[in-house]
Amino acid sequence: MSGESLWSIFINASLVNNFVLAYFLGICPFLGVSAKLATATRMGGAVMFVMLVSSVCAFGIQALLVAIDAPYLKLISFIAVIASTVQLVEMFIKKVSPALFRALGIFLPLITTNCAILGLALFQTNKGYGFVECIVYALGAGTGFTLALVLIAGLREKLDLASVPDVIKGTAMAVMLAGLLSVTFMGFGGLGG
Repeated sequence: MSGESLWSIFINASLVNNFVLAYFLGICPFLGVSAKLATATRMGGAVMFVMLVSSVCAFGIQALLVAIDAPYLKLISFIAVIASTVQLVEMFIKKVSPALFRALGIFLPLITTNCAILGLALFQTNKGYGFVECIVYALGAGTGFTLALVLIAGLREKLDLASVPDVIKGTAMAVMLAGLLSVTFMGFGGLGG
């Protein structure tokens, strides 16, 4: 038990220490899937689900590794759980929504190497969170990741309708928007306590 309130953990993970905009983790899907709002929302949901499952599994793995005195297996165990979860999500999306599967393209399997998910597992175990705190932390981090994706996707869709110089169209504009969003999220710095 860390002593933090659950609300504080959630706000801290989603706004104050947003994985994308404060820690700069998960930049690849953030920039790659944020061109369309619908795709960004669905990718955010997939990442949130993987974060939640990985968080629960990381809690159990951490307890098991401490019990058998093998903390050196933590990183490889977390990576195996994340890869397995992403494979399940990928198979589910391919079966349920082939159009979404094609829209997400290479970025869906890249959730496996999304450092935000691995960072979540490592951060929560290093902070010594209990089971409920781990779930709240994962939900907060997933909400913050989805919020960042939705914000930049909405801005990019609006800018597609605007008259923008050719020099800053595309990736250059996405990186500038990401920087501005990051600076904006710094304003939440006093909320987390």
